[in-house]
Amino acid sequence: MDDAILKQRTILAPAKLQQLMWLKGDNAFSYIDTNDNTDILIIGEAENKKQSRKIGATLWQVNNALKLLNIKALKHFPTIQWKNEKQFTFEADKKLFAFDINTKIITVEANRELEEGAENIDFADKNNYIAYTIKNNLFVYDGKNQLIVTNDADSNIVNGKVVHREEFGISKGTFWSPNGNLLAFYRMDQRMVTDYPIVDWSVRPAKVNYIKYPMAGDTSHEVTVGIYNVGTGKTIFLKTGEPKEQYLTNIAWSPDEQTIYIAVLNRDQNHLKLNAYSVITGLFDKTLFEEKNDKYVQPLHPMVFVPKHLDQFIWQSERDGYNHLYLYNTAGTLIKQLTKGNWMVTSFGRFDEKGTKAFYTSTSESPVTRNFYSVDLKKGNITKITSGEGTHTATLSSNGNYIIDNFQSTVVPREIAVYSSKGKKVQIVKQSENPLKDYKTGQLSIFKLKNENDLYCRLYKPVDFDSTKKYPVIVYVYGGPNVQLVNNTWNGGGDLWFQYMAERGFIVFTMDSRGSENRGQAFEQATFKSLGKIEMEDQLLGINYLKSLNFVDANRMGLMGWSYGGFMTTSIMTHYPGIFKAAVAGGPVIDWSYYEIMYTERYMDTPQTNPEGYKITNVNNYADSLKGKLLLIHGTSDDVVVWQHSLQFIKTCVDKGKQVDYFVYPGHEHNVRGKDRVHLFNKITTYFIENL
Repeated sequence: MDDAILKQRTILAPAKLQQLMWLKGDNAFSYIDTNDNTDILIIGEAENKKQSRKIGATLWQVNNALKLLNIKALKHFPTIQWKNEKQFTFEADKKLFAFDINTKIITVEANRELEEGAENIDFADKNNYIAYTIKNNLFVYDGKNQLIVTNDADSNIVNGKVVHREEFGISKGTFWSPNGNLLAFYRMDQRMVTDYPIVDWSVRPAKVNYIKYPMAGDTSHEVTVGIYNVGTGKTIFLKTGEPKEQYLTNIAWSPDEQTIYIAVLNRDQNHLKLNAYSVITGLFDKTLFEEKNDKYVQPLHPMVFVPKHLDQFIWQSERDGYNHLYLYNTAGTLIKQLTKGNWMVTSFGRFDEKGTKAFYTSTSESPVTRNFYSVDLKKGNITKITSGEGTHTATLSSNGNYIIDNFQSTVVPREIAVYSSKGKKVQIVKQSENPLKDYKTGQLSIFKLKNENDLYCRLYKPVDFDSTKKYPVIVYVYGGPNVQLVNNTWNGGGDLWFQYMAERGFIVFTMDSRGSENRGQAFEQATFKSLGKIEMEDQLLGINYLKSLNFVDANRMGLMGWSYGGFMTTSIMTHYPGIFKAAVAGGPVIDWSYYEIMYTERYMDTPQTNPEGYKITNVNNYADSLKGKLLLIHGTSDDVVVWQHSLQFIKTCVDKGKQVDYFVYPGHEHNVRGKDRVHLFNKITTYFIENL
């Protein structure tokens, strides 16, 4: 179990190249290798047919240069960024250094003497300004002075941090302008949001820590966007208007630093406006375009401006049913839809240096396959760069001439290769060995079942599989939005725990039902207003398929899921009792009216406008139908699916006279991490072995 849980992301993962990246303005790439117990920076050339490499620097050389500056030696090669083709920068001893690979000389680029407790650190590349937060306020370090941006005494007013509970692609709270002269930042006022208690049981007596947790249908927080001018020390706030309970998402700067663009989404999440605001006055300028949908709009990606054509940008949208790239100008005029088809653009890569081509990854061949493409912005011609069934993750060189491709499939642990932008494989940089070659593993297959949709499945057969025997089954389920479990990647995208269970004679099965991501809007929105219903119907298709296999023991079937998967597990056990002999539900949503606003209202509307939907999805209402063994697990400090969910279900089961098993992890949040995760999966495994 230690191997399966603690080593699956390290020594039992396919070997990779550390810090693999392109040099700036060049066709060279670099990575960190280890030789004779020392780290070495290796530089390779894209068109080097002989694949010879040169040493850019060794850890010894870096430390020797640091010694001359009286800086303590580093134990490992630092995390670097290329400044140009000859110099890379790195941080050490609260300073930014530049190392010249020709002269082996280090120079100090900037001081980074931040105050104690600095978090959410964000660097402005052009001038080395640093934005950071301490508690709920925002500061900027200009290389000499600590500049106070906000000074809110009330801890319920939060500056410079993530807002809207990390929905809508929001992963940070500060946004430097292109030249680093201005800083846009979120200000979140959550004084009106209900306090929710998280109990710390590790102290005597136990202590209550209150968080702000806006539940579906309740009052939400109010967000504004400030613009701080480092030169003047002044801040203005954008006039984003009413109502205050709206979502300010996907912030982007204009290249000339005169305009801020925000995708403004209403609380119902069915009407988006891409708005422009003046950086000088904070006033609303115009709406470039709007998107509406009867169910919901989910903006996840800010606009990206085209090099050399600074009045043009790429916008990603599912408006035609699938996520695609649209080319606009800043007047709000659609120039053209660049990609189209019944498939998804899963990520936007970049532009070439001249701004003539856009690069992206898509599912155009299969929902479980990813390949890399380019599209000509003028002609619309699409070039397929990578090929083959599997998962390609590509990084474009700064001049757009080459890509580094990281490829995996169920049979290829990892191959790192260089391609030309026209699709020619130039060289293989690394091929990883099978990290499980010394283990006996179960046979893995990826396939699809069909109802009105293709539903992709992943199945692990037991080690030393014998088709004449009958085996117990574990169905691992998630089924919720924004997650795809089944992919043509190493180990099928699954955890090594699945192989661990295959070693112990279990079949392990997973299906991506309707509602899961990367299948298009109709597939994803099928669950609208009634989470769980459609997903359970699809899961039954998979369950019936398993029952049809002569080597499956239908009397020994287990079910497991976490979070949304925990909701699905308890839902299936109560809606379709008797199918599964045993189940484990971790961190389960039980009643969607107790889950947070941003996620829940997108898929369920509010309890006030969709009371029937909340009623029929509330697992408490079906507890008296429960059959079989059910173990619920929850972290006591869970601030995502709060502990109250499973506690309510336990209380309902007691009221109904239903026996369930229960286990909590004191102090853990929504997932059980670290060494305790081994304990968690030993508990789950023991439960299935004892009952199946």
